[in-house]
Amino acid sequence: MSAAKVKMREKKMRNQPTSVQYPSTPLSVESSTQNGGDTPVTGGDVGHGPSDTHPSTERQKSSHHQSGWVRGHQKDGGSYAKEMPKYITAGGFARARAAEVSAMLKAVKKTTGSCHVFAALPKHMRRRAMSHNTKRLPHRLREVANRMRQKSLQAGSKKKKEQAKNKSRKARRRHGNLLLEFNRRQRKNVWLETHIWHAKRFHMVKKWGYCLGDRPTYKCYRPCYRAMSTHCLLQDLSYYCCIELQGEEDKLLAALSQLTSKETGPTFAAALCISGRRQGSVVIYRAGCYPSQPLGPVTFLWRPRTQGSSHRQLWIWAHPTIKQDLLPELQRVCQCCEAVVPPVVPVVTPAEVAPTPEPELKPQKTHGAIQIPRTKRKRNCKDASGPPAKKILGDGSRSPTTPVTWRSSSTGIVINDLTMEIVRYRLIGPQSHSVLAETLEAATACEEMNKSQPSPLWWPEHCKDESKMKLHQQQADIFHILKDIYSTGELPSGAVLGLAVDDPRLTLPTKKVKALPCVKQAQEVDEEKRRELMLRGVPEHCCQSFLWEQSVRDNVTDNKISEQELNRMRSDVLVPGSRLSPTPLQGRVPILLVHQPGKQVGHEMSSWGAGWDLLLPKGWGMAFWIPLVYRGVRIGGLNMSLKHSQNKGAPNFPHDYPDCPAGIDFQEEQEAELLDKFKRRPPAKRTNYIKHGCLAPFRCPWQQLAEEWELIAREGGEEQKRDSQTQTTTDADTVMEEAMTSHTAVTKPQSRFTVLRSRKSLRLLSGWCRPTTSKGQRPSRAGEVPPLDSSAMTSFLTEHGMSLVWVRLSLLSKGKPELHAMVFVPSTEDLKLLSNKSDSSGPQELAHKNHFKSRMKRRKKGSKKTATSSLSSDKTEGKGSDLPSASEPNLTTSSEDPKSFSESSTDLILGLWPDPLPSITSHCSRVTLGWVTQGDFSLSAGCGEALGFVSVAGLVNTLLNQPKEHRGILLLRNPTSLHYRFAKINIEV
Repeated sequence: MSAAKVKMREKKMRNQPTSVQYPSTPLSVESSTQNGGDTPVTGGDVGHGPSDTHPSTERQKSSHHQSGWVRGHQKDGGSYAKEMPKYITAGGFARARAAEVSAMLKAVKKTTGSCHVFAALPKHMRRRAMSHNTKRLPHRLREVANRMRQKSLQAGSKKKKEQAKNKSRKARRRHGNLLLEFNRRQRKNVWLETHIWHAKRFHMVKKWGYCLGDRPTYKCYRPCYRAMSTHCLLQDLSYYCCIELQGEEDKLLAALSQLTSKETGPTFAAALCISGRRQGSVVIYRAGCYPSQPLGPVTFLWRPRTQGSSHRQLWIWAHPTIKQDLLPELQRVCQCCEAVVPPVVPVVTPAEVAPTPEPELKPQKTHGAIQIPRTKRKRNCKDASGPPAKKILGDGSRSPTTPVTWRSSSTGIVINDLTMEIVRYRLIGPQSHSVLAETLEAATACEEMNKSQPSPLWWPEHCKDESKMKLHQQQADIFHILKDIYSTGELPSGAVLGLAVDDPRLTLPTKKVKALPCVKQAQEVDEEKRRELMLRGVPEHCCQSFLWEQSVRDNVTDNKISEQELNRMRSDVLVPGSRLSPTPLQGRVPILLVHQPGKQVGHEMSSWGAGWDLLLPKGWGMAFWIPLVYRGVRIGGLNMSLKHSQNKGAPNFPHDYPDCPAGIDFQEEQEAELLDKFKRRPPAKRTNYIKHGCLAPFRCPWQQLAEEWELIAREGGEEQKRDSQTQTTTDADTVMEEAMTSHTAVTKPQSRFTVLRSRKSLRLLSGWCRPTTSKGQRPSRAGEVPPLDSSAMTSFLTEHGMSLVWVRLSLLSKGKPELHAMVFVPSTEDLKLLSNKSDSSGPQELAHKNHFKSRMKRRKKGSKKTATSSLSSDKTEGKGSDLPSASEPNLTTSSEDPKSFSESSTDLILGLWPDPLPSITSHCSRVTLGWVTQGDFSLSAGCGEALGFVSVAGLVNTLLNQPKEHRGILLLRNPTSLHYRFAKINIEV
């Protein structure tokens, strides 16, 4: 028997008596000790014969080898004898039996960890319910079971907390418990008001502190494109953060001018100069840091002026990733250092809480209250002193002591954080105005109303003022004119319309209908009004809305009619399905309609993707969402926002802003996600990017690209002016070899790359590209752009040498661009191939040699005999070492140092280049210009289109060396392919 089995047997039998053995030899002192299990007895106690005193060793051994009954495995293979003893000692035998009985009783009464009281019951009486309910046990065992239960609870409370008991499904689905669970799940990621609707139909992702819908569970790529092109696509953009600024107009413009630049386009002040336009978009920079350190794009909306007052109100809509950097900059330029902490007010439970649950206002205080219903089935009276907070509308994830208002004592500017205070929906498509006209109706006046008594509601007080009702009637007339307009793109961009509408739930249709334009034979007066609206836009005084007022927004949110009350009112109507008459006083909502222009760059597909933004007070999200869905709109998520920007040819944030902090973080997260996905596949089933000549398939090293092209332009500028593209490649190789061999030569300034956003420079660069007419583009008019020569290139690169430019690439033949596809400079032979064969698909890249694979095999064979013992000791030293020379294409790792490569090869991933990367521009047979950030087959253009960035220095150098008939032709190659595709570059301003 092994030692482990012996220990196990001893552990099991430690409470059992010693086995009784009956040897064949006469009883002796030793045998009596074994038989009786007691101390040896003297000779006077029992009489023995002469032959029974001391048996010899041979007789003991022979007795063990006799045949007989064997109990268990004996150490020497012996057995027990069959013969019974001839003599027995009464006293010793009785004592031995008494010890056995006491040991058995002790073993039965002792309870171990694996034993329970109900084990003493017969099998037909044992039940699982007895383990937690002692009342099911017999009376004789209940006391012991209760003591054991108390002992186990005391021991468990010291080691670990009591496990939570799950409620039944019926209890979990109760309204209060369901909302408490929703609040708990929103502590890390905030839910929008339409979250539950999206969660049932969309794939949800957790981004930027929110839980957002990414894409629907059904196929929708082409239907969503058709909706954006012919009907309407609806999106929920309530996760955008709204920041409100109030103060004098000149002080606001003076402060905001420090964050923007006139070179990039219209600023905050430019929107005030355009008649009928109160909104726009602009790129925000850190104060005084243009063109470096951008924060990202924002959209803004000005409140119309009031007569005789210079006080203005501004809303700035920013992406959630910009808010943490934008707020400190606004506080610094506006000198708003005084934080106003709001007073802690008691929680007010709104009328409707079911469709839009939000996180609790005090998560640190309600944490214990949420644990109580999970650990107990019933709430005690002392725990139910106050009703739990079911839902707080708005950004309830913030603590009540967190300041949301900042004031400036010197400038008088006030900054308010209105995050999650305003619901924002975006309708994209030519029939967006038709959907709004079918869904919304202008608010009806309160006819039967006592004007002498004040009303707690905002609309009755509003109806008492005749000037306000006159303005409301003018806004309603303009809204009715929208029904007669055929397409949303016919309206001027940037129009804003304020309006008060009835509760859209009152006119909800019984089934889904598709809203279509109502084009009818109108009178001449209506035709004139329609033409004036299409030419001049919405008048300034009609842009007013009570949505700007905080008190009105709170009043509308608090007095909203609940679904239960609304259904009760519907049941009292005589004709089922008819509208409630009169309209309830609390059923009026102030809204804002902001027109969003479509595609404004280029000459094809003008105004594609135009639509409206619908701004609502918080708490009314689902009340407007369901009526809009019932008008036949298509719902889109984050994925459709990306496709919308691709078809418009506009950069999407944060995907296409590599110089912003949010864009840098996004690229790092995307690289980690793609790399993890790449590692999950086996090496034989994934792409070998080293053989494809792709250095960075999961990221775009923009900084290295800009630095290398700056070196090329600095060292070989004069030679590249007259040499061919082949000579350009040779120059790039020589320059980068010197830079990689001698680290002292690469002493670059600490300047970081920037994205070219100057409108003047972009127009000049766009004219040099000379757009073709093959894709519906008109050629640039002669005489507007100065010619491209050596002096013009030198002066242009002096200012924008370390810059990247946003470009759109259209494939001239078949092909589908992919993410992180590479953009190359075509050689002279490639351009001849294009001129000879108009339908040429492009050249081929020769497969690269995988140096790392052969080196790894060689080192493995050589180090099997020498480095097996030393690897274990040197592994800790080699983990932190970098790859000094194995990363270069010219691998100089010699065979006399096998340990260094074996240690460095452990960090390599088969098929990927390790860091640091070699020369990017001269790695392939064609010179690299940039990468693609968005690429797909464009349904609007009918060909493959890609959006990305290229180096300004490389693009200008390429355009200078290309012939005029082929200027602007580049090569595009996907990371998983060796085939080059011809593409036409477009820079649209």
